[in-house]
Amino acid sequence: MRCPFCGHDASQVKDSRPTDDGAAIRRRRQCEGCAARFTTFERIQLRDLTVVKSESRREPFDREKLLRSISIAARKRPVEPVRLEKLVSGIQRQLETSGEAEVSAKRIGEMVMEGLKVLDSVAYIRFASVYREFSEARDFEEFAGSVEEAGRG
Repeated sequence: MRCPFCGHDASQVKDSRPTDDGAAIRRRRQCEGCAARFTTFERIQLRDLTVVKSESRREPFDREKLLRSISIAARKRPVEPVRLEKLVSGIQRQLETSGEAEVSAKRIGEMVMEGLKVLDSVAYIRFASVYREFSEARDFEEFAGSVEEAGRG
């Protein structure tokens, strides 16, 4: 593992343990060149996924980008970060085990919407406003009304 401080190629693992959600291994490392310490995370990846955007552009699946967008929707909400991590891990696992190398951004968005609907209705509406490209207040009103009705049903 290359040191992020000096670029030296060798480091020693000082400590390894699973993350809170058990989806990764956290490793504390020490550079053999400059003795700096840093942390790496190791995750299981079953296959490389490619995301197909609406304009047919393709890009590699980026777990951190997905987590960032979900975290923005859940900002200042009573949702623990570990629950967001679990949501992202679950989505990634479903995508990797689907057998498809390419997945549409729309499908990922729908999976996020389903997960956020259960976690927090405000985060769900926030994500939907970007994902579904709300352009005026009426769009929010209609969507929030449908969420409220679903909550009563």
